Amino acid sequence: MISILVVDDEKKICEFIKACLDNEGYATKVVYNGKAAINEFNEDKYNLIILDRMLPDISGEEICQYIRERSDVPIIMLTAKVEDDDKIDGFKIGCDDYICKPFNIVELLLRIKAILKRSSGGEEREIIKFGDELELNTLSHEVKVRGEKITLTNTEYRILFTLITNQKKIYTRDQLLEKTVEGYYDKGDRAIDSHIKNLRQKIEIDSRNPKIIKTVYGVGYRFG
Repeated sequence: MISILVVDDEKKICEFIKACLDNEGYATKVVYNGKAAINEFNEDKYNLIILDRMLPDISGEEICQYIRERSDVPIIMLTAKVEDDDKIDGFKIGCDDYICKPFNIVELLLRIKAILKRSSGGEEREIIKFGDELELNTLSHEVKVRGEKITLTNTEYRILFTLITNQKKIYTRDQLLEKTVEGYYDKGDRAIDSHIKNLRQKIEIDSRNPKIIKTVYGVGYRFG
């Protein structure tokens, strides 16, 4: 699943963008200030970032420069500034595209798709592999285990995608719930354990001795 980070201090805009992106099948995370954006960038892997230029704590330009020094992840800059010089400055600091507020959501979606296609070299598929054990097609959501196609629920797929794309990170149960389970849940809910158990039965050779999804006792789960 392609993951997108949206950074904007206007919550209604964020909610609108997230709803549209989720409807397109993207995994969308929203934050409302620069510090949270940098934390998210450092903690998780994103395929694209939509970044507001004017934030309350750290400017979009500073965040863009920070990210560009460390990654070539595509960045679309959102701004109310419409002058040509402002756009040129945005491109100079490393953003890949520039869209002015108010914007047409259809135009934004088309720009996202075009940038993602370019950044993946024009490939129609994006494949993530874990040796010969596991293969994820992040566009079709097809999953193969040791060469055989399997069927996962949407929650199981989200858990697997989150773990395989952040293999050095240990996730607590609450973090996995927040990222992968849609709808209401209680903090401390152990429902994630049931999802992990079902997922292991589908992907592990021996679900009682898992090699792909590891338990970190007293903390949570990690990949491999």
